[in-house]
This record gives sequence, C-alpha cells and structure tokens, in this order.
Amino acid sequence: MARPKLLPDNFTLTLVGTVILASLLPVHGQAAVGFNWLTNVAVGLLFFLHGAKLSREAIVAGATHWRLHLLVMLSTFVLFPLLGLALKPILSPLVTPALYAGVLFLCTLPSTVQSSIAFTSIAKGNVPAAVCSASASSLLGIFLTPALVSLMVTNQAAGGSSAWHTVGDIVLQLLVPFVAGQLLRPLIGKWIERNRGVLKFVDQGSILLVVYGAFSEAVNEGLWHQIPLSALGGLVVISGVLLALALAVTIFVSKRLGFNRADQITIIFCGSKKSLASGVPMAKVIFAAHAVGAVVLPLMLFHQIQLMVCAALAQRWGARDTTGETGTAAPDPDAGVVRR
Repeated sequence: MARPKLLPDNFTLTLVGTVILASLLPVHGQAAVGFNWLTNVAVGLLFFLHGAKLSREAIVAGATHWRLHLLVMLSTFVLFPLLGLALKPILSPLVTPALYAGVLFLCTLPSTVQSSIAFTSIAKGNVPAAVCSASASSLLGIFLTPALVSLMVTNQAAGGSSAWHTVGDIVLQLLVPFVAGQLLRPLIGKWIERNRGVLKFVDQGSILLVVYGAFSEAVNEGLWHQIPLSALGGLVVISGVLLALALAVTIFVSKRLGFNRADQITIIFCGSKKSLASGVPMAKVIFAAHAVGAVVLPLMLFHQIQLMVCAALAQRWGARDTTGETGTAAPDPDAGVVRR
C-alpha cells in the first residue's frame, strides 16, 4: 500500500515518539547525568563523521561563487533574525515567552546541509554551490549563532552564559570533532562514503538522544503544564509565516540580482531552511537545561514544515525542467513553476 502523502517521514514519527516517551518516562537523577555524557559523546561523533564526509573538492568547486554564498549567509543570519525581531509584537502573543525564545533561537541557526543539497539536486539547481554554501553556513553558525542568541534572547533563557563562553563550549564540542574528522578524511573518508548508513544512524540517533534528554529535563520542570494547546497551534502559524517570507524574499532578491535559474534554486533552498542537526546540539550548549525542551520545540516543528514545503517545490521545479537548460528567470512562488 502506498504511503499517504500527508504522513510525516519515519524519522519525524520517531521524533514525536521520543517526545512522548520523555513526557511519560523522563530520565532523572544519576541516570540523567550518565545520559548527558552519552549524548555529548554521540554529538561529538556526529560532527566528527560530518567532518570526515565533507569533500574538500566540492568546497573548492563552489567556493568561488561568492555572490551566491553572500546572499545565502545574509538570508540565514540577517534576514531570519530581523524577521524574528520585527514580527515579535505580532506573533509572540500566539505562544508563550519560552516558546518565542525558541523561535528567536530558530532564526539564528545555520542552514541545513543534507536537505539543502538534496532539494537543490532534485530541482536541477547548482549542486556544487549548494554543498559549499550549506557547509559554510553550518561552520559559521558555530560562531554566529551563540553571538546572535546573546543579542536576541534574554539571559534567563540562555542560562546567563556569555557569548564567548558559549562559543568556546561549542568549539570544543562541535568544531574540534569536525576538524578532526576533516584531518582524518584521507584515512576514513572512503569508508564513510561506502557506509553512509552509519552516518545517518549517528545523525538521527544523536538528535533523538538530545531531544529525549532535553524534554526529560523540561518535563521534570513542568513543561506541559506551562504550554497551552493553543500555543502549539500558534507555533504552526509562526513557522508558516517565517518560511513563507524567507522563500518569498530569496526568490525575489535572487531574481532581481540577475542570478541564473540554477543559482536561484540554490539560494532559495539554502537560504530558507534551518538545521535541526546543528540546532539541537547547540541548544543543549547555549541554553539552561530546563529551557532546552521549550527552545527546540519550535525548531522541530519548523523542520517538518520546511521539509514538506521544500520537497513539494523541488519536485515541481525539477519536473518542469525537462530540457536541463539554464535560464535566467526565477522560480515563481505562486505557481510553483520555473519561468524561462
């Protein structure tokens, strides 16, 4: 039997199940301490494997396209934060203050890597540039995200840590393993290419561990007593508004600046999404333990919405590009087509 189109993917269903499990059987006490150590090891391994997987050749191939990368970075680290702050008076009444802190955190995160590249490829975009841009976004996020959080989110939600202290923690937990993976790529890179399932298992497994630990801590602090059902509906509205505006701006600006069709697609997909894989570990480092659950909830919801919307756009744009030619017109956000 065919899978229903509206049914989320298996990982999203597992993610929801993890939240339910943490709500019913949260880890606490000494078990929570041991679980925290396990999570740190899994996150470090995740970034180590990502470092070993990333091809330097792909980076060099796309690195010269600086105008494209600059536009993606501006969308990721300037447009999104400005939208989060500008829309706060309108959107914040829809949710609780803790959840909107999560929305602001979402706005500071880097772009996704895997899905940005995958959707760019499906839509017949500039894949080498997408690899370079998404990877650079992920690396810059290690430094820019905590700095932006310190400016946009209250110290109480962020645990009172200074931006430089948070950057130091993220460098040790995320960047150092990533660099180690890059240095060892000549030795283990081919093995990782042959065993992509290992990376997927570690990628998804580390996220599930962090989510379970974060929601366990939040449930122990009374998370579900603090979040009304209406606030969850408000999160859906906020996620839809942010994604729609990001897509509209990247489509309009990339067209006005004269990028060809393939580059426009890359800008749209790399500049409109936020990384769950980077965001969940960063939240664990940046925010106080009791606040992480509420902070990552907006990210989890936005992640699913962005995947569903961008997958539909990528498939439609890719299907319409039957000739494989590169034009100069931008994808139309209303009709979902590529005008030549």
